[in-house]
Amino acid sequence: MQSETNNWTIPDLLQIAGGYWSTCALHTAVKLDVFSSLDSDARSAADVARLLNTDPRATGMLLDALAALGLLEKRGEIYVATPFAAQHLSKNAPGYLGHIIMHHYHLMPSWARLDQAVTSGAPVRENDSHRDNETARESFLMGMFNLASLLAPRIAREVPLSGRRTFLDLGGGPGTYAIHFCMANPELTAVIFDLPTTRTFAEATIARFDLERRISFTAGDYHHDPLPSGFDVVWMSHVLHMDGPPACSALLRKAVDTLNPGGVLMVQEFVLQDTKDGPPFPALFSLNMLLGTETGRSYSEQELAAMMAEAGLKDVVRLALELPNGAGILCGRNA
Repeated sequence: MQSETNNWTIPDLLQIAGGYWSTCALHTAVKLDVFSSLDSDARSAADVARLLNTDPRATGMLLDALAALGLLEKRGEIYVATPFAAQHLSKNAPGYLGHIIMHHYHLMPSWARLDQAVTSGAPVRENDSHRDNETARESFLMGMFNLASLLAPRIAREVPLSGRRTFLDLGGGPGTYAIHFCMANPELTAVIFDLPTTRTFAEATIARFDLERRISFTAGDYHHDPLPSGFDVVWMSHVLHMDGPPACSALLRKAVDTLNPGGVLMVQEFVLQDTKDGPPFPALFSLNMLLGTETGRSYSEQELAAMMAEAGLKDVVRLALELPNGAGILCGRNA
């Protein structure tokens, strides 16, 4: 995107305006599971249509568009998934990212009403919320697992927890970070604290890594229910953006109270620069929070550090990790 240099051109502008065409083609292909039918076998549009129970003419048009986007290869009248698509868009592949793509699909109706949210200042996301719809909730939770699985192994390796024994993954969803921190630190045990609706996904994920003896799940609403205590580390990944500053400050104080003396609390968020006009992804992510929450938004490093200090943490610093989409990790120590 040209926004950082202000060297916009008319083609740039039109590409942004119509970029949802490519998005919708990808969403449709993932929803219909096109790529699983083409990950190893080359097929015609008619063959794919029979497998998916779709219209042959329309299926051919979709396959041609996916080939134009570089996700399929077309050989005469036969199509096959590219190696990248076979690795990440087929349900048969361990690197499948379809869950996060379907999460984005479920967000589309609310983004089409952004003007209403900006006019009213109130959220417009209704039944497409991951809190209210089982299918959307699965896409959200497993999509978070998809994304976190790309980063968590590296973060767990590069964030030292030597000497730490107990770990709270607060609002941890399916527990991806608890799993990878435990894998990187054999002496560590962890608790995932999240809503009751998350338990099934979290326990299945924990079992997949054979970590049932070291990671447990505690159900609750972290705003209203008491938290377990006695932790050397509290990890809060993409939790604070759901709320406004007063609720964030209250939750941070509550999280600090769970720490042992000398324990550390780490916050991962998409971090705005202090002027709040970049980087692009955190700024756009703030709009996503406008669409779905009463007070949620992205925060700047300065804002996050101030809230953490006000909660009683000392030596608050941003860790020297280069993460995608403007993400950052701030760490503070309990006195």
